[in-house]
Order: sequence, then structure tokens, then C-alpha cells
Amino acid sequence: MNYPAPSPEINLGSIFPFDLDQFQKDAIASLNAGRSVVVCAPTGSGKTLVGEYAIYRALARKKRVFYTTPLKALSNQKLRDFREKFGADLVGLLTGDASINRDAPILVMTTEIFRNMLYGTPIGQVGISLVDVEAVVLDECHYMNDRQRGTVWEESIIYCPREVQLVALSATVANSEQLTDWLNQVHGPTDLIYSDFRPVPLEFHFCNPKGLFPLLNDTQNKINPRLIKKHRKGQADKGKNGRPEAPGIIYTLSQLQQRDMLPAIYFIFSRRGCDKAVAEVGDLWLVNGQESQILREQIDDFLNRNPEAGRSGQIAPLYRGIAAHHAGILPAWKVLVEELFQQGLIKVVFATETLAAGINMPARTTVISTLSKRTDTGHRLLNASEFLQMAGRAGRRGMDKQGHVVTVQTPFEGAKEAAYLATSKPDPLVSQFTPSYGMVLNLLQTHTIEQARELVERSFGQYIANLHLKPEYDEIAELQAQLAQLHEQIAAVDENEIAIYEKLRQRLKTERQLLKTLQRQAQDDRQEELVMMLGFAVSGTLLSLKGKNITVSAPVMAVLVGKSPGVQAPYFVCLGQDNRWYVATTEDVMNLHAELPRLDVPGDILPPSELIFKPGQSYRGNEQTAAIAKLIPNPDETLNLPPEVAEQLSRVTAVEEQIENHPLRQSGNASTIFKRRARYVELEAELEQLQGQVAQQSQRHWEEFLNLIEILQHFGCLDNLVPTELGQMAAAIRGENELWLGLVFASGEFNQLDPQHLAAAVAALVTETPRPDSRVNFDLSEAVAEALAKLRGIRRQMFQLQRRYNVALPIWLEFELIAIVEQWALGMEWTELCNHTSLDEGDVVRILRRTLDLLSQIPHVPHLPDVLQRNAYRAMQLIDRFPVNEVVE
Repeated sequence: MNYPAPSPEINLGSIFPFDLDQFQKDAIASLNAGRSVVVCAPTGSGKTLVGEYAIYRALARKKRVFYTTPLKALSNQKLRDFREKFGADLVGLLTGDASINRDAPILVMTTEIFRNMLYGTPIGQVGISLVDVEAVVLDECHYMNDRQRGTVWEESIIYCPREVQLVALSATVANSEQLTDWLNQVHGPTDLIYSDFRPVPLEFHFCNPKGLFPLLNDTQNKINPRLIKKHRKGQADKGKNGRPEAPGIIYTLSQLQQRDMLPAIYFIFSRRGCDKAVAEVGDLWLVNGQESQILREQIDDFLNRNPEAGRSGQIAPLYRGIAAHHAGILPAWKVLVEELFQQGLIKVVFATETLAAGINMPARTTVISTLSKRTDTGHRLLNASEFLQMAGRAGRRGMDKQGHVVTVQTPFEGAKEAAYLATSKPDPLVSQFTPSYGMVLNLLQTHTIEQARELVERSFGQYIANLHLKPEYDEIAELQAQLAQLHEQIAAVDENEIAIYEKLRQRLKTERQLLKTLQRQAQDDRQEELVMMLGFAVSGTLLSLKGKNITVSAPVMAVLVGKSPGVQAPYFVCLGQDNRWYVATTEDVMNLHAELPRLDVPGDILPPSELIFKPGQSYRGNEQTAAIAKLIPNPDETLNLPPEVAEQLSRVTAVEEQIENHPLRQSGNASTIFKRRARYVELEAELEQLQGQVAQQSQRHWEEFLNLIEILQHFGCLDNLVPTELGQMAAAIRGENELWLGLVFASGEFNQLDPQHLAAAVAALVTETPRPDSRVNFDLSEAVAEALAKLRGIRRQMFQLQRRYNVALPIWLEFELIAIVEQWALGMEWTELCNHTSLDEGDVVRILRRTLDLLSQIPHVPHLPDVLQRNAYRAMQLIDRFPVNEVVE
């Protein structure tokens, strides 16, 4: 893993003729020590320099570097930048459908292409594709947060051979230490290089209809006290509905122009909002005469080359330094806007937040027009990372002393929300790792199921899950330690002795229960006899008292002194052996001891006046009664026991003696041992439950992987966990649902379609369900409609299985919009095509490019008929023309 010192020695001063920041020096030192790095630093702070150093070093050593980016547009931009810096011969580009100079020492690609390359060889090995590659730069690494693309990043890091150094460049995130620790675990020695230093410091402002104000206080940690609302009557800045009024765009721009804060990126979260803003301010002149002249030359040159590419309603504003930038705009027009902005010729770009995601368009100022955004689940406040990503575009290194971030009053958010976001720390990276059919098939082509599981369980998602489950893992370890200790203590006692003792205890329990039953039966028989005998009982008769009214633990021996009239039967007034008076009913007399001689109770012995003649009443005796109480004998209860009860009692006594004489009882440890055994069973159950819960949470990704295997097996893509011909076809496809695409191509329904029809049919598989107001004024050819209709059965089956296994991958089959693809393939002019649809030009290009991407894969998918592969190639040629083709000069 340790590389030799660079040879020839790289002189940093010659490649970077300026002072490097400390974090850049630290990163270079780590790379030279043979370690991978995670470089976390604010947008615009010079992270890319670390990646460039890795390139210079590789060139000096006659090695190669792969430079990966999250988006095709970023790859194209990097290609242009690196050609300028290192020379066109040394730089190549790899995209899904084309490659330029693919053996160059510096190869730029999207992270997805890099991941697909890694699929080709057993994980951890340097395949043919990675020969001589000493470092891979993962630019914009915080894209791991991206719901759609995040998995690709994690896979790239997991699959990348350990001897290749990784240079992960990321915006500041809250858990950069976790990211680095994860890389240490799954890839190899990695250093975190963290810097929150901004070479161009940011100043935050707040704009409302009264003007532009500092957003924060002097120490930059709280809201500016002047912006805290004081509730006075008749506030002037209230608009309709009593909500605060937002300042107009022209007013906001004039505030920026007066303070020399242009050029600016003005973020508005909707395409329509951006276009409306251009129309609203389109009459402003924001450029001087000289800038206007240069703009005119460059725009005219572009329009001469691409007469159809001018954006309707935005050509005139562009001459005056005003533009829009969003996904609905033609990519070629967007590239023109980016180039003019980078030259400082455009003074304001109204952009959606996609511009904040890595495109190199720094400005002096960013304006964030609203602090909330509409999402699938309704409106919500921006999170800290989204806000910082946009704010971070402000301040051009080497050009501005200060970057400015302007937040704007809206009817719904004000200075309080703005200050909260401006002082927030970045959000943590979360894992978006989700297994897909392509992942399952590609891994099983070169790995066993055990190896595949090990790879899946190395994901950042698994690492984070394990961190969150640490308390549970600690508890499991604690329970296991307790069980081991108990087991040791229990094992020290002879199992045989325990078994005998346990049998005796069980037998005693049984014998006692039987005794109780026999006693109850005898008592019931005796009760009938007692009722009769009590009727004749006279003073001096000896009784045992315990019952409903006389609640004592053991029967009290007593002498009957007299009877008192009761409700149904007389009450018995007795004197107990304990020298207490009792008032009892028939139910309270357990026994009448006819076998014992009656006591002679003197006639003057009377109950105290305090004793109330009610059942259960009791009162203490005096000295006179104490003398009589002493004469009351303790009867031998066994004398008048029924024989079966006496016999059972002797059995109980015998077992009790056996237990008493058992070695365990003699050692004095019996109860401790049985408590330990009971505790052992309890702990085992507790451990099993906890392990079950943890397994459920920690094996989520693997469960998903297994569910996908079940579905793939159902459709015949796997045989004994090895991909079949159908499985190999699906594995070779890149898409959101590789199984669906594989099944469609294998069905044969597309084999006889003409190229223009094939293009439309393929578009149906990659076009998302459109918004309800989208329309295309073309009819779909019957051949395409028929071919697609025949796929509905397979699709229905897939939906059912995916629902059963809880898999949420899309199964696109779009009929509404795809006729536009057929018309384009038939040669219709761009302007005419766009006049027949409500879709934005950028959306039409996106549909056509996604179609092109899938068509370009068909010739490389194994086991497909030649006719389909030839037609796919012809369909590509029909579609791939301006403005759909991606021009990389």
C-alpha cells in the first residue's frame, strides 16, 4: 500500500505557483504516505487541488488516475478543464454510450461508469480496466446522500481494490469522521482532512421592502437584533392577508447593483419562476458597453451555429446580462449561459437549486428567494445542507474579498428562519444504499452468495446501522457475559444431584396438593356433622376457630362460654387460648373436640361489656379469664383425622425429610442454585428476543437482497444462484429496474420493430409517469402500441411479485409522451417538434437522451438477436443529432 517517494520529485511550487492552505498540504502529505483521504471543506475552498495533485503525481510516475463525478454534465466540464490544464492527449472521457481517448492517463467518468467497470472483475482484484490506476478521485462525494445515486457511490468504494488510493472530495458534512472510519474499515488506511476555513468569507444579508440589512449580529452567531420584529399597530410592511410583503425582484437587484454585489445567482425553486423572473427584469441593462459588445459576439456566434437552440423569450435578456438556468432549458443553451457567466458577462442567473450541485459557476452573491421548498410530502423548510450548498456558491477565489448571501423576506418566512439556517451546522451524510436487480446479478456472476453477503454488509448504511445499534450490541454482550457466569456456577454442581432434588421438589408439590384436596373433602364432610353437633354444644365445649369472620393464620383453640341469638343461627361467644373473646358463627368453627373433656367455666365469667355481639368481633380478656385460657389444651389433630388424610400427611412428611437430608439442602445452596437456573432461562429468552430485534434492523439490506433473489428466481434469471442467459442479459443493462428491461428485450416483442418504432418503444421503458398537464400532439404508431400492449402481462406479474416482497423499483411503461420520440427519429425539425408538446425543451432532451442511453446498451447485451441490435444502432443514429447529442469538442 505504501508508494515509493515520487520520482522525479514533484516540486509543488512549479505546479501550484501560490501558497497552499494547510488542509491542502495535509492532504498531499497523506497521499504521499500511501493513504487514502477524505477531504471535507466548504464549497470553493480549493478541494479540487488535492485531486489535481493526484493527477500530477500519477503523470510523473507514468501511472493513471480516474476522476469520477456524479453527473454527466460535470464530467463534460471536468474534461474541458483538464484538457486546458494537462493537454487534450492526456485526458479521456468515458460515458455510457461513448468513449474519448479511453486509454488516457487521466480518465474522467461518472461514478456509475466506474462502478459498472468494477462489476467486471472479482471484487478487490485489479481487473484489466484498472491496470496502472494508482488513484481514483471521487468528486462531490456528498452525493452519497442522493436518493437515486447514493448506492453507486457506496458500491464504488466497497468494490475498489485496496491498492488504489481513494481521494474523496466532499462538502462539509456533520459526520465526516464516520465516513472516514467507514473507509478505513472497507477500503484501507484513510485520513480525514477537515477544514471549515473559507478563503472568501461569507456575509449574510436580509432583504425586505425597506432595504438590505445584515442578517446576523456582530459575532455572526445570532440574528441581527434590528431584524427582530417589534409588534406595533399599523405596521407598514404588511401586505394583503396581514402577512409580510416580499420585496420585488427588480428592487432586490437594484439593492445589489447599488452595492456592487453583482454578478449574482438568484435561486428560485421552480422553472416557471425562473422564466417569469427573466421576463420581469428583462428590460434592465446590467452590463456596460464593452461587456455588451463581447456578449453580442459570443451569442451571435452560438446562434449562427445552432439557430434552433435560442430559448424563446430569453435571447434579448441574455444580451443585457440576464439569464435563466434550469432543467427545462436546452443543455446547449445552458452550457452557453455557464460559459458567459464564468467570464463575468452575465450579471444575474435565475436558477433552480440544481445549479448548486457542483457546476462550476461561482458568483459574488447568491440570492435565496425562499427558505422553503415543495417536496413529494408537502412544503418544508430547507435543510442546513441545501442552504449551505447554495450559499457556498458565493465568493470567487482571487476575485472577491467577500462573498454575499442574500435571503429574502417572503409572506411565510422572514429573518428568524434565515438566521436559523445561516447559523446551522451541516447535516450528516445518510446512507441511501439499496440493492437492485443489477447489483444482485452482477455480484452473483463473479461471487458466491456468502461473498455477496459480506460485500452488502460492508455498506455505509450497514456501518451507520451498527453504530445506531451499539447500545443493543453492548446489551447483548452484557447478557452473554451474565449467561456465561451463571453457566459456570451452575456447571459446578452435579447435574444428577440437581435432577434428583428437582424431582423431590416436584413430588412434594404434588403430594401437598393431594393432601390439600383430601383435607378439603374431609372438612366438607365434617362441616355437616359440625352443624348438628354445635346445635347441642354447651358451655365448656372445646372448639377450633378459623373462618370467614375469624381471619387468623392458624386455628385458635377456644372454649364455648355461651350462645347469643344470631340472624339465622345462634352466635357462639368463646374465650380463646390467647385470652381473647371471639364472636363466631357455625362457618368459623373448624372443629368441635368431642373427644376432649369439657372445661368447667364458672358462671360468673361473662364477656366484657365492650364486646359487640356480631360475627368476627373480638376483645381482650382479663386476669380472671387468663386463668381459664391457660387450661385450654392443644388437641392432637391427628387423632380425629380421617385415615386417608393421615396417610397422605405421613407421605408428605416422608418427602420433606428426604429433601431435608439431601446433600444440596445440607450445603445451604439449594435456593441459590434454583434461582440461578431460573435466571438463566429468563436471560436466554431476553437475549433471543434482543438478537431477533437487532437482526431485523441490522440485516435490512441483506433481506432486500434475498427478496430480489426470490423474484429473479421466479422469472428464471438465476439457476442455483448462478445467472442464466436471461440473468446475464439483465446484468448487462443499466437502469432503474434491470429485470424489467431484461424481460422486455427477452420477450421478442421489439425484435421486428423498425428503428423509429424501436426508439419510441424503448422510450416507453425509461420515461417516468408525466405530470397530468403534459401533452404531446402526435399519435403513436400502431406497431409500437401493439408491442407495448403485449408487455402488460409481464408487467402485472412483476408488480404482484414486487408488492409481495416489498420491493419498490419502478416498472415504467409510458404510452402518453413517446410519440414525440418517433417523430424526432423520423427527422422532424426541433422547433416544430417542441411546438407540438407542452413539455419544456429540456424535458424533451432528457426523454431523448434516456432513450439514447438505453438504445446504446442493446448492442452490448448478450444473447439478443442481431436484428434487434442492428435496429438499436440505427435508431441511435436517427436520434443522436443536435440538440440531443452531447457535444464534447
